[in-house]
Amino acid sequence: MIVLLAELFPSVQAWLGLAAAVFLRIGAAFLALPGFGEAFIPLRVRLGAAIAFTAILVPALGPDLLPLPADGLPPTRFFLTEATIGLMIGVSLRLVIHGLQIAGVMAAQATSLSQIMGGALPDAQPAMGSLLMLSGLALVVMSGLHVHLARTFLHSYDILPAGIFPFHGDTGAWIVGQVAATFSLAFSLAAPFLIASLLYNVALGVINKAMPQLMVAFVGAPAITFGGLLLLLVTTPFILPLWFSLFEARLANPFGMP
Repeated sequence: MIVLLAELFPSVQAWLGLAAAVFLRIGAAFLALPGFGEAFIPLRVRLGAAIAFTAILVPALGPDLLPLPADGLPPTRFFLTEATIGLMIGVSLRLVIHGLQIAGVMAAQATSLSQIMGGALPDAQPAMGSLLMLSGLALVVMSGLHVHLARTFLHSYDILPAGIFPFHGDTGAWIVGQVAATFSLAFSLAAPFLIASLLYNVALGVINKAMPQLMVAFVGAPAITFGGLLLLLVTTPFILPLWFSLFEARLANPFGMP
């Protein structure tokens, strides 16, 4: 029995090291992933989900990742690299959610709706931004987020194998590109509200020139509020599918440049 255990110990040790490496990539990603990484989800639930994903992925990745560490890399540096790559995955997907949230904030500010329920939420953001963000999260979860994430983690080892960290210059350019793409997405989604706000302010300026005695701001405030709500009702069925297609593209390649 002792001889058998001695023969099994190296194999068990290797598999435990593999599980730890995979858990570090998945656990770091769960700090920022949409759906699983939300602040209102208990830490125990997130930890259990990360362990469950690890148990699913380790058997599929074992033959390719063993032995550890790769290419003689020190274990500490290897595990730190895995955690950094996992955080990159989570941040990449989180930025798409933030693009939808920023679009809601821009739309609310353009239509004078930024103060409605703005202080009643944990993030102190306009209700329109929270509505779009929660709608996007619900759409993502309903589409089978757990299945897509498992596929994303498996595919991430093809792009960035275990223990191989990208160059610092490439990482910096990738971060800048992701942030720029987030604000570009937000501006594109909020474009109808920004155009409506521009037309509204131009019309108020013309009316004010024609009738200086009229308090156009008090007359136009209800109009822009009603117009913003009506525009939200009309554009949301088009905004969410467009945003979801971009989120699916990011899931397929979280490390790709926008």
